[in-house]
Amino acid sequence: MTGLSVLTLVKNREAHLQQLVEGLRRSRRPPDELVVVDMSDTPVEIGPTAWPVRVIRLETDGLPLAAARNQAARHARGDTLIFLDVDCIPGAEVLDALAQAVADTRALVCAEVLYLGPDDARGAWTEVELMRRAAPHPVRPFPASGLIAEPNPGLFWSLAFGVTAAGFKALGGFDEGYTGYGAEDTDFGFKAHANGTPLVLMGGAPVFHQHHDVYDPPLQHFDALVRNARLFHAKWGVWPMEGWLDALAARGLVDWSPDRLTVARPPTPAEIQAARVTG
Repeated sequence: MTGLSVLTLVKNREAHLQQLVEGLRRSRRPPDELVVVDMSDTPVEIGPTAWPVRVIRLETDGLPLAAARNQAARHARGDTLIFLDVDCIPGAEVLDALAQAVADTRALVCAEVLYLGPDDARGAWTEVELMRRAAPHPVRPFPASGLIAEPNPGLFWSLAFGVTAAGFKALGGFDEGYTGYGAEDTDFGFKAHANGTPLVLMGGAPVFHQHHDVYDPPLQHFDALVRNARLFHAKWGVWPMEGWLDALAARGLVDWSPDRLTVARPPTPAEIQAARVTG
């Protein structure tokens, strides 16, 4: 099949998934298929759509993001892949714009992500309302419209990006040595850069990030963050997630330097809970 495959992962966020699907229904260019890798405790259900939906069950206790994205890509039949995190609502123009940008550049193309507040995509919504309420990322500027090349591969993010299926396969997908949360997308950006695949940022056709509680820093993923940071450093000679590593060090959980990362102690349940940011 030639065409456009949208790929997403879900673990116990079915309400977010339904809003993503609703965004696809309103898209100026609908997908040719939706592939969902479902890691939820209870299998998700998706209502009728005008395009095929295939749900791939992945039984897991953790959050193996690299392996799950690769599984989604293996089941995709389109020649253009658009990865969307499950908490992203695609705007009406973004699928068409990403597909065209990928065809023109053969790059990794990241769409701008605008952030919604706690109640901004609950129930009925219009894109005009989402645009009025959403805020850009505070430290990741995108062009107002069009494409710009981004020389820093560390700024690749996996929330909303497009790539050719052949390009994804040529890169070997995400490194499944990264188990759990953290650094797997930065590694993918570095791998693409090392293989001559450019990184491009696309403005003017956003996706909308649905609000949910977060942990800052993500102490609930402490073991995975440390393990994945060490793997990344061994491969690339630099540390990923420096802001999070600084936050862990400030809490006395790790010691890190340009050469090494050691664990001082794991976070306590109280510390994990205190890091939770609600809205």
